[in-house]
Amino acid sequence: MASNSNIQEIRNAQRAYGPATILAIGTASPPNVIYQTDYPDYYFGLTNSDHMVDLKAKFVRICEKSMIKKRHFHVTEDILKENPELKGNNNATSINTREAILANEVPKLGYEAAMKAIKEWGQPKSKITHLLFATNTDFDMPGFDLYFVKLLGLEPTVVRTLLRMGGCHSGGTLLRIAKDIAENNHGSRVLVVCSESTAICFFHSPSNTHLVPHAIFGDGAGAMLVGADPNESINEQPIFQLVSTGQTTLPASSGAIQTRLGEFGMVVELSPDVPKIIANHIENILIQSFKYIGIDDWNSIFWVAHPGGPRILDAVEAVLRLDETKLSISRKMLSEYGNMFGASVIFIMDEMRKSSFKEGKATAGEGFDWGVLCGFGPGITVETIVLHSVPLNN
Repeated sequence: MASNSNIQEIRNAQRAYGPATILAIGTASPPNVIYQTDYPDYYFGLTNSDHMVDLKAKFVRICEKSMIKKRHFHVTEDILKENPELKGNNNATSINTREAILANEVPKLGYEAAMKAIKEWGQPKSKITHLLFATNTDFDMPGFDLYFVKLLGLEPTVVRTLLRMGGCHSGGTLLRIAKDIAENNHGSRVLVVCSESTAICFFHSPSNTHLVPHAIFGDGAGAMLVGADPNESINEQPIFQLVSTGQTTLPASSGAIQTRLGEFGMVVELSPDVPKIIANHIENILIQSFKYIGIDDWNSIFWVAHPGGPRILDAVEAVLRLDETKLSISRKMLSEYGNMFGASVIFIMDEMRKSSFKEGKATAGEGFDWGVLCGFGPGITVETIVLHSVPLNN
């Protein structure tokens, strides 16, 4: 019978010595691009809804205020011609068609992002010990994570976790879980993947007047390699350290962000009060997150804020009195890709470290040592990760 001291020795051997770090990042987008100025005509034309003049005029105004320049989509005109039930206005059940498309597209897009991250990491795929896969589009068993493992050629012993319907904060959720895995499993390397497609919710019907989601969401996938104790002998280069994590469900926010899956697809409902609710609580969340570090100047850190929409970013910026540069990369990714659910924060971190390197900044965090990742999703749920940026090897 093992003694308690032996058990503790075993436990100590299982743990890493240092904090979890992001070792590599990759992103991917479908090649089909639609510019926002063209989208109202595109959307109402493809869904045979041009006769709804007042609703289309409203949609034009929403798109104009979205601060989005373009978005990427898997769904094309050809796909809609081949599968007219996806348009949603002929009362034909479409969920089976959508799932068939998504079962192929979502793992494939995740694969493209993962391969970029693995190439940057520079290590064989056989060293990946864990997979965390998130998507808001998977309702099958086995899930898209298994399809992804086979597509990528991972070992059959890789430990899989699938997060379904994790919402827009799922990128933060996966990083929170990846931190726990990496720090409690010595030598582990965790592949984190968020892959999203609006094919689950592209449709229109006279009874569905929730137009904002159709104006802001886009397709995209992000991937990261996470591990503790980077091995310098094989050139593992940390980018960001994951210092601490937290999750908060905001009071009086039930129903403010919600989705409903039906036989015609997924309906996303967003309350106009979402920006105000987030703004009312964001500083208290930051105070709790940084109280042990001694930071209370929110302009002294770098920001990875989920771009749920321009009004959310505006509200956070105003209540925290942030310099306009602090959320500039979040705004840039919103403009170039729209809201890609949990994948958005991965795009932001990728762009941040690239621009920092290009501009000769000292760290991947735009020259700042400390930073924060904030993901906003249904609940309203806020995922918060305190980040520490590692000096760049310029």
